[in-house]
Amino acid sequence: MTLDDLLEVHRIERASFSMPWPDEAYRSELSANRLASYLVVRAEGTDGLIAYGGIWLMVDEAHITTFAVDPAWRRQGVGETLLIALLDLAVARRAREATLEVRLSNVPARRLYEKYGFRPVGLRPRYYSDNGEDALIMTTEPLAGASMRQRLAGLRAALDAAPPPLPPAEMAAPRPGGGLPGGPTGSDARGTVGRQEQPPRRSGRGR
Repeated sequence: MTLDDLLEVHRIERASFSMPWPDEAYRSELSANRLASYLVVRAEGTDGLIAYGGIWLMVDEAHITTFAVDPAWRRQGVGETLLIALLDLAVARRAREATLEVRLSNVPARRLYEKYGFRPVGLRPRYYSDNGEDALIMTTEPLAGASMRQRLAGLRAALDAAPPPLPPAEMAAPRPGGGLPGGPTGSDARGTVGRQEQPPRRSGRGR
């Protein structure tokens, strides 16, 4: 993510969250926070952004601070591709584990995270100020462990074998072999959103 991406980031932000971060939050993260790394996903053949996410590296923990997919591109594996990229980034920065917060009521996002090795480890009571909802804290097993590496390798191979995401205008057209693209598959909640309540701060990551 660069400063030039922020207009599109804010567009997805406002479409995805009931309490979007202030516009200056991302600018500050990109300009001044050495702990932060942010990624974007672009649709093939276009310059437009369709997803973004970020992590903070806190000692040996990669904390996923935000994660969102353009509503028009959800349920096509975009969210899973982004999540794998964030976990790859965490491994490259030598994080031992990854962690995040998610609303208790956001079952699709929780299922996505569970699929990628995150497990509930605690609660933050009344964490979300818009409705007082609790946040579920989820953490992976060790990223360098054999079971986690095997899990990610299998999920990566499945994504690589899947059809590429379709532009929104083509979503209503059946794919070859029948069926509509982007439908739910089992417990797969592709392209859901999740993030901590406030923009991260150095003293406590905005909790």
